[in-house]
Amino acid sequence: MKISFNRTTRWCVSSFVTLLLSPTISYAEDAELKPVENITVIGNRQAYQGDFTVLETPQAELVISEEVLKSAGVVDLVQALDLSASVARQNNFGGLWNSFAIRGFVGDENLPSNYLVNGFNAGRGFGGPRDLSGIESVEVLKGPRAALFGRGEPGGTINLVTKRPTFERDGEIVLSAGSFNTYRTDVDWTSPVSDMVAVRLVGFYEDAESYRDTVETSKYGLNPSVAILFSDQTKLNYELEYTQQEIPFDRGVVAMNNELGVIPESRFLGEPSYGPIETGVLGHQLEFQRNLNDDWTALVGFNYRATSLEGLASENGFAVPAEDGTFARFSRSRDYDAVYQVFRAELNGSFNTGNIVHRVIVGVDADTFENDQYSLRDRSTDQSINIFNPVYGQSPADELELADNIDRVETQESSGLFIQDQISLTDNLDVRVGVRIDDYQQKLVNRLNDGVSEYSKTQASPQFGVVYKSSEVLSFYVVYGENFRPLSGATDENGLEPNLSESTELGLKFALNDGDLQGNIAIFDVKQSNIATLDADYNPTAVGEAGSQGIEFDLTGSLTDSLSVWVSYAYTETETKNDFTDAVGWASIPAGSDLLNVPDHQLSTQLVQKTELAGKPVKLIAGVLYVGDRSGEFGNPAFNLPSYTTARVAAQYEISEQIEFSFEINNLFDKSYYANSYGPTWVMPGAPRNFRLSTRFRF
Repeated sequence: MKISFNRTTRWCVSSFVTLLLSPTISYAEDAELKPVENITVIGNRQAYQGDFTVLETPQAELVISEEVLKSAGVVDLVQALDLSASVARQNNFGGLWNSFAIRGFVGDENLPSNYLVNGFNAGRGFGGPRDLSGIESVEVLKGPRAALFGRGEPGGTINLVTKRPTFERDGEIVLSAGSFNTYRTDVDWTSPVSDMVAVRLVGFYEDAESYRDTVETSKYGLNPSVAILFSDQTKLNYELEYTQQEIPFDRGVVAMNNELGVIPESRFLGEPSYGPIETGVLGHQLEFQRNLNDDWTALVGFNYRATSLEGLASENGFAVPAEDGTFARFSRSRDYDAVYQVFRAELNGSFNTGNIVHRVIVGVDADTFENDQYSLRDRSTDQSINIFNPVYGQSPADELELADNIDRVETQESSGLFIQDQISLTDNLDVRVGVRIDDYQQKLVNRLNDGVSEYSKTQASPQFGVVYKSSEVLSFYVVYGENFRPLSGATDENGLEPNLSESTELGLKFALNDGDLQGNIAIFDVKQSNIATLDADYNPTAVGEAGSQGIEFDLTGSLTDSLSVWVSYAYTETETKNDFTDAVGWASIPAGSDLLNVPDHQLSTQLVQKTELAGKPVKLIAGVLYVGDRSGEFGNPAFNLPSYTTARVAAQYEISEQIEFSFEINNLFDKSYYANSYGPTWVMPGAPRNFRLSTRFRF
């Protein structure tokens, strides 16, 4: 496997490396190189984002900090994204990956939703749902970002920022126990090794049963990292990601005649004896940062992430159960592997032309995603089960008649050149212009029939925004951007154009209490075209169109010295724009249909009150999540998932600087609810009331 570059990209990379290896730029007349005695730790810059304050950024963004994640009891990406009302849960492939819609739109239904880690593409593989051990913050970057990031999800971008080494010794161990025999250990330790080198080790282990009958999971991971300061202007970061998970494949419960609740939310309809699906991740991330002078910084990075998914599973069928409860199932054995490689080089800084200030980000990147899938399937053997009185073990694995189902490898390669200039016309008025040119190729090898298909295209992604800062606490903005995502199955013969989206956003931002309380209101309109569909002969074509409009409100930060607030609300209205056949469900979808699993209204709130008990610090926490009713099956208006509201309360008690106890209750009022679905036979129920007790030891 290799990462390819076109001629322009190769020239840019060569010039960029020469710049990095040249002496540090200085405008002092008598500058001399001297040994560094006391190294000042330089801050980590975020790739692709530049150096802009919240009020200067003409797009809606929601940063979920480490403190907020801790207060919310978050341990995985699903829980973190519930804090943003702009993000809706989607069909998660039996619990084996993360899938979400931002502003109503989801990417490829046959792959996990993509997310970034420190700006690197990382989410499209098969490593299982993302645990947040080793993650410092989660950024919800709303709206198209292809002008900088390149191909991605149409409604926005999720970026995970990792915990990196610091030059101050610190560490903690967290031991947790909770409902359903859930036990978890987290370790986080960082320390300087010398004046130039610091290390960090983050790891976790979790073993849990479930509110779902017979379902048990086990997972563990390590995230060691090292930071090297070559000088007070030059820094190198290396991070390793290693995770292993065992997760039973679970499609959830079923509805009969579009009615939910006919069986308990706990009922598992698969075969426990088939064993869990095993997933794994091995990733390396390397990033080199050099401050060229007070105004310019260079970043070079490389990411390699290999993931795998393997195992046998019994799956819910597509036909609804008979009146007596007989329900057809089928089995599938999977062996999936994926490798993601990404290189990037970026220069960001500022310069003046007369009285006009330019803040520029310019760079190149290249990535390769190789998706290798092999599966066997048995639909001929009778594997039915009675949903009212399930008896497991009637379909032994050694009696299945598994036959080839999928055997293919698809490779997507892309190289891009991007530039963004934010121009300060006055002290209050900025204009942002940006464009990215991507040259990408796809190759699909079908090993079942020895077929090979290829596709290549060059795609431009522009962005234009204006932000007016009316005062030190208030700004207004408008932005237009485009996004693209290549479609699987594209060939030079069928000319399958990439999925495209166009977004217009109007909003205001404010920062109160000396910046401790921040918020934004945004109105958005997104149009998506070239959605993958099937023609009359069941060949892939791209004619589907859909739209998403809405309004968002986010408020985060401190109301007083002792009270902090988190409010995220979104009203999202989605619909298809034309009649077409769904490429996955093989169903006729009329124009005007709601998009799957996207509620009109969603609200996430959290209040944290600081107080004292016996002279020791205490945090009292209360949170509410409301999700409105939403389509439960694409194109079937008769089947909807009902709205739900869940409440959470927690307390954190710091009995000393070294020891802290916390206790939380989730789904306080024990409400029954359904988190997502793909149809009446694939519905995932939510967890009933549950608790967790944790002890944090700092050292």
